[in-house]
Amino acid sequence: QVQLVEFGGGEVQAGGSLRLSCAASGRTFSRYDMAWFRQAPGKEREFVAVIRWSGSSTYYADSVKGRFTISRDNAKNTVYLQMNSLTPEDTAVYYCAARSNSGSLYTSERRYDYWGQGTQVTVFS
Repeated sequence: QVQLVEFGGGEVQAGGSLRLSCAASGRTFSRYDMAWFRQAPGKEREFVAVIRWSGSSTYYADSVKGRFTISRDNAKNTVYLQMNSLTPEDTAVYYCAARSNSGSLYTSERRYDYWGQGTQVTVFS
């Protein structure tokens, strides 16, 4: 089993930046692909970014490409999401998720086995 908890959510002005963290515990972290999803009020949960267990590969949703950066520090059992040039459209609850590495990077939430409880990000104009 893997337990995940997100940190770093909050309120930020449009155009600003915010860094989210997701700490993992309970099982070996280094061999898990890690992803970020988000869910805005009244909307479905959507994929944001994913990183391979080794950190060698990443993939981003078109809506955040060029603005967000996913990274990880396996020594700290932590994955990060650096968010720049934020807009009100980025307002959502952000979740981190994990899956055992299978050689592919997935964008569908049903592919992930472990989830954090989420952290609120609010962007105001």
